[in-house]
Amino acid sequence: MSEWMILLPILVPAAGAGVVFLLPKQLTAIQQAVAMLTAAAGLAITILLFGRELTFTKNWVGFGIYFDLRLYSFSAMILIVAAFAFLTVLYASVYMKDRGFSRSFYGFVLLATSFVSGAMLANNLVLMLFFWEGLLGILFALVYTGGREASQTAIKALVINGCADLCLILGVCITGWQAATFTMDQISLPLMNYWTTFGFVMMMIGAIGKAGSMPFHSWIPDAATDTNAAFMAFLPAALDKILGIYFLARMTLDLFVVIPGSKMSHTMMIIGCITIIFAVLMALIQKDYRKLLGYHAVSQVGYMILGIGTALTVGIVGGLFHMVNNALYKGCLFFTAGSVEMQTGTTDLKVLGGLGRKMPVTFAGFMVAALSITGVPPFNGFFSKELIFDAALQSNVIYFVIAAAGAFCTAASFLKLGHTVYFGEAPRNLRDTREAPWPILVPIVVLAFACALFGAYNVLPLQYLIEPILGERLHHTYSGLPHSWLLPAISAVILVLAVLNHRYGVKKSGKPVGAVDHIHHARPLRSLYDYAEAGSFDPYKGVSSMLESLAIILMGIDRLIDWVYTGFATGIATLVADGIGRVHIGKHWMYVLWTLAGAVVVIAIVFGIGG
Repeated sequence: MSEWMILLPILVPAAGAGVVFLLPKQLTAIQQAVAMLTAAAGLAITILLFGRELTFTKNWVGFGIYFDLRLYSFSAMILIVAAFAFLTVLYASVYMKDRGFSRSFYGFVLLATSFVSGAMLANNLVLMLFFWEGLLGILFALVYTGGREASQTAIKALVINGCADLCLILGVCITGWQAATFTMDQISLPLMNYWTTFGFVMMMIGAIGKAGSMPFHSWIPDAATDTNAAFMAFLPAALDKILGIYFLARMTLDLFVVIPGSKMSHTMMIIGCITIIFAVLMALIQKDYRKLLGYHAVSQVGYMILGIGTALTVGIVGGLFHMVNNALYKGCLFFTAGSVEMQTGTTDLKVLGGLGRKMPVTFAGFMVAALSITGVPPFNGFFSKELIFDAALQSNVIYFVIAAAGAFCTAASFLKLGHTVYFGEAPRNLRDTREAPWPILVPIVVLAFACALFGAYNVLPLQYLIEPILGERLHHTYSGLPHSWLLPAISAVILVLAVLNHRYGVKKSGKPVGAVDHIHHARPLRSLYDYAEAGSFDPYKGVSSMLESLAIILMGIDRLIDWVYTGFATGIATLVADGIGRVHIGKHWMYVLWTLAGAVVVIAIVFGIGG
């Protein structure tokens, strides 16, 4: 196979995006056809390349910076990106039909596929940055396709990700300097000195920032409600989770030597636990379908960071498996949210209900994806979570307890969501609701099937996609049933407790949407939730407020300086001029007196200095 084949996952989607952008806005059907054919071609190419190893190296800009691409077991993740691009375009062919920015959406999805593939295939840190930073503008554009009301969220996403990317750029520069090369497969730095550690931390910030970890998360729940569901389904499979966690794992496995139990290992695990628990607590109380999923999108990345942060083989395998699983079930869940929104016109849980009978395919897809994210066997989320739990327990029992608490809250929130939306009697205004069209349902069915397949037959993703990445580090396979039944038993207890909690909450509040109100309004948590819902813990909002205050202060200083020059100084000059004008009366004797007075003053000064 020619080395040029490695360029096709980058060039084909980019070319398709160019054609879509050049087509007139009125030719919607042709835009859809071009986007669909391009996405299908991209998927076919990645399937053809799967399992192969290719390299492509050409001189680029000098200084050790090459256009260096490498296809191997890890970069084979581009298959997931291509598959989601195809499903997203198919879904959007109906979902985006009556919405604005449909041409932009198709074009930027294809362009994102191209740039993500480039970033994952890059074997040079600077080349990777080229594709990585290109995605920053693409992310802004895709969020903006939600409509003008999404403009502030698009700016927020741009600023937050831009700040994380600045750290990444600094980390790349330091790492390249310390390693004396930017070629990624030639770098393996032990965290033994200040500069190497600092470079790792900066690159880690860039990776977790892209993945949407706390504190770089707050744009994701906003985007969940402000932009469209098709973008939110595509997001975890391309723009944030897949790419951010891919690079974090590559840093841990290849670029740096991270020792289990080291300071950097514990730092990543702490970030993972904070992200898990705080995001899932916010997801628990949401009353909007998409916003609830948005907070879970943040929480799930915490599990991935926790697993990889352990630096244990079982944790890294679990973190990467969870990354793949999250793309599947989270994409499916957002697709179901879009389906419900299309058919009912709302995602407000307070007005939804009884849709299980009205939308049976959407309901079935939701159930599979919800069971998967909750960690119910035999679905895929169960197996990846158990691997992460195993690694967390080996590292420190506190990490395991936090991860288990996150699992309880995840189960509780999806019990609330599923019960509210799909069970019971449909409200009067929803009794004529029908199932969504087939282009909406096909992606839901495909992803739900994948969730079941990757669980019941987890040999497929683990032995053919995940485990080859670890190479010699892997001493045995983690596929099949869990090696120990202690952790699954604890998980079963957690699920039972979540069900009991749900029954208690429904009975107490009288409605499924209020199933966790007793947690929301519990005395220790109520005030914290109030602060959180007001945005008090949002770093972006806090910094924005500080900048606004600083702007007011600086504006006041500017007005003061302006007054000094245009008001005070001119006023003094006017007074002096008026005074001088009054004494200059045009008489000869007056000028002689002024001259003599001036001479006396000069003489007095001279003699005064001399004395």
